[in-house]
Formats: sequence, C-alpha cells, structure tokens
Amino acid sequence: MTQREKPIEIINPPNMLKVKVGGRIAPADPAAIARAEAALEEIKHEFRNWLGEEVNKLEAALTRVHSEGLEGDAGDELFTVAHDLRGLGTTYDYPLVTRMAASLSRLVETSEKRASVPLELVEAHVGAIRAALRQNIRTDDNAVGRTLAEELETRVIALVGAPS
Repeated sequence: MTQREKPIEIINPPNMLKVKVGGRIAPADPAAIARAEAALEEIKHEFRNWLGEEVNKLEAALTRVHSEGLEGDAGDELFTVAHDLRGLGTTYDYPLVTRMAASLSRLVETSEKRASVPLELVEAHVGAIRAALRQNIRTDDNAVGRTLAEELETRVIALVGAPS
C-alpha cells in the first residue's frame, strides 16, 4: 500500500464540556422567573437611592480631580466610577445616565485622552448626570435630556473621535 492508498482515520474527541456540564439545559421555570420579577419589583423603589450613591461617588471623584488633576490616580478613579455608572444606569432604570456616563468614560478612559481633556467638559458630564437624577429624567424621550446627551457626545467625539 502506498501513502495515497492508506485508509483515512477519523478521530472524534470526546465532548468534555458536555461531560462536565451534563446534557441539555432545563427550560426556564416560569414560576422562578415570576418570583424573581416580583422580588425585583419590591426593591425597585430603592434604585434611585442606589443610583444617587453612585453619583455621589462620581462627584467625590471629580472633587479629587479638582485637587490632584485629571492625570494619575484621581483620573483613574474618575474613569472607574464613570465606567461603573455606565453599567448601573440602565440597571437602575436610568438609561439616560448610562448614555451620559458612557460619554464621560470615553472622554477619560486613557491617560493620553485625559492629558488633553478640558476639565469643564468633565464637569458638564457630572453635572448632567446629577441633573438627570435630580429631575428624574430617565430616558432620552425627554427632549432636554436627549439634547444634553447629544451635545455632550458631540463634544466628546470632537475631542477623542467617534466610538469604534
């Protein structure tokens, strides 16, 4: 038998993930989903307070930036808090806060960007986020909230470029 005439052997390795996890995932239990939704509804009234605590952290980070500058640890802290707030806004039923915090995060996400960012634009973001919470402006269905978010985003794009 020559090299070309040798039979082909097919090897099927065992699916170790299936072995470890088991078979198919069981369908979601509608009763468990209903209980989770009911529990979420019970704590929903706390969302605004929790979001307020996060905005307080953002304002404290901005105060530190005023003392120490945007570069260094203070700028890192501001980015971290803004990034966290970006994730929490929608979770706490304030998608407009998520949008504004995302814009702020893009503005200060790297030390290179922070070196050229006007502090006034950072302050405008923080003030807009506080105003959205204070005025209970949750979505960009609100014309003032939408216009403010768009203006902040436009200024960020002018400085650091469009999101990739």
